[in-house]
Amino acid sequence: MAASGRTAHPEVIWARPERAARGPRPAHTRAEIAAAAVRVADAEGPEGVSMRRVAAETGCGTMSLYNYVPRKEDLYELMVDAVSAEYDLSAAPSGDWRADTLALAGQTRALMHRHPWLPRLMSPAHGFSPNALRYLEYFLWVLEPLDAEGGTKMELISMVNGVVSTYVVNELSEAERARTSPFPPGQEHAARMAHLARELSGGAYPRLAGVLGAGFAAVDLDAQFERALGRLLDGFAPGEAAGVSRRPPPA
Repeated sequence: MAASGRTAHPEVIWARPERAARGPRPAHTRAEIAAAAVRVADAEGPEGVSMRRVAAETGCGTMSLYNYVPRKEDLYELMVDAVSAEYDLSAAPSGDWRADTLALAGQTRALMHRHPWLPRLMSPAHGFSPNALRYLEYFLWVLEPLDAEGGTKMELISMVNGVVSTYVVNELSEAERARTSPFPPGQEHAARMAHLARELSGGAYPRLAGVLGAGFAAVDLDAQFERALGRLLDGFAPGEAAGVSRRPPPA
């Protein structure tokens, strides 16, 4: 293995033994290394995560860390898997696949707010990790009442996670903008809305003025989040009313 940590052939971190069959017990576990990297990312963002920084956090040398984690990409995968353990998948699905899907999406949204770096590090390549497999298995269990092929269900899962990620990234961006603004809360927004009103009053944007002419009501972000996902789910079961299962009623 090169000093950079890259191996001669592609390697899945989960297929790599955590410790050799012989020899002394390793001083650290993957779980400890992942937890250290998560602490750094939570505090400093993904930019703060480096092999050197995580090695210092765990109390080992940088080169020693490569014995546990060959590549930085593997470290990212460990981090994503570690926080994915926070999903509560203990209850059996209710049988209402739409409601259960929305509940899972809500968990993902909360998870990403707890770990704001997560949307940036998520990748389809991480789908082989233990907690990712656990999540996918549970999601497919949730979708059992949906009359669709397996590939369609996997596409639904991917699209739900894509919508949640995009939504959360926007929420985090707005929160960061508000946090770093030199103006009191709402003052910059009011200035922008006043500018928009002046632009709309000039007649150059009649359609937009017509849509926004009733004013700017406060947006219920939670309700908007559920509506966006609900409309996505409608595309996978267009003949099914929200919250109504396709399964026949009991005799």
